Amino acid sequence: MKLAPARIPAFLREPGECRVVLLFGEDAGMIRDRAETLVRAVAGSLDDPFLVTELPREEIKQLVNEAAGLSLMGGRRVVRVRDVTDAATEPVLAVLKSKAPALVVLEGPSIASRSKLRTALEAAADGAAIGCYPEEGRALEETIRETLRSHGAGIEPDALSWLSQQLGADRASTKAELEKLALYVGVGNRVDLDAAMTCVGDLAGLSLDDALYAATTGDVATADRALESAMAEGAAPVQVLRAALGHLQKLHRARLAMDEQGLNAADATKTVRPPVFYQKVGAFSRSLVLWPAGTLTAAMAALAEAERGCKRTGWPDQALCRNAVLTLARRSAASSRNSRR
Repeated sequence: MKLAPARIPAFLREPGECRVVLLFGEDAGMIRDRAETLVRAVAGSLDDPFLVTELPREEIKQLVNEAAGLSLMGGRRVVRVRDVTDAATEPVLAVLKSKAPALVVLEGPSIASRSKLRTALEAAADGAAIGCYPEEGRALEETIRETLRSHGAGIEPDALSWLSQQLGADRASTKAELEKLALYVGVGNRVDLDAAMTCVGDLAGLSLDDALYAATTGDVATADRALESAMAEGAAPVQVLRAALGHLQKLHRARLAMDEQGLNAADATKTVRPPVFYQKVGAFSRSLVLWPAGTLTAAMAALAEAERGCKRTGWPDQALCRNAVLTLARRSAASSRNSRR
């Protein structure tokens, strides 16, 4: 079955009669986080030797036997398999057919949209396939609030807006930064903008943010330096391209507001949700002037193609990523020069 996003949290806490769950997508941290939530929900812990079994991917043919086993101590068992591929399809179908009692949790970050395994589980009444993609917008804001709340801290609106533009590329790193931030402000206190920038301001995500704004305002040199810094700090090519796509999507929505509602760049910038961080408002408005809606659409398509290239085995992903971002910067620079003539 396919789960609507609103149903996912409840399902993770109580998967019911579901026998096999596939977690796939580009956010490896979210895949791991959701897998652990499922394991704890059914087995009570991640390392109970009687209830939790980790099956190596290379032994996937043993899945039916593992799923059929019963716990000597009672309770439902969980079989967890990481980094699965379509080679798991036949064993998974056999588990579903046998009505094995255990819950099978599959982690498949490399599973493609046309995967046989994903298709089979989306069609199965007692199977589920759940996409795990980098959060943004309201979903990311809720993750920030909830993570801080679970550690006894609140957050001010301006800090929430700023953090939502720095975090989200990977659930694990997002939670780690928020846990550090909650510890910094202390239980019972609220995170303000100064605290957020002090604790999280040195993230690779900030350097990446700088690279993207430099790219869409035509500052080629800064875009190149900031991108190099972000990747040196651990930003993956696919992460960079997805962030770039998100940046262009925001610009596209605001540019449409200019074209369709007659707004100027400054007023169109104010329509963006979540709001543009105040230190980036000027750069965002300048980008809107340089990028017509049609050109943004073409650029988004080019970024999507670059992302597909990065996922192909053997392709030079860092070179593809750098070329895609610097192409944006050169396009912006050319537009800026033309506007001054």
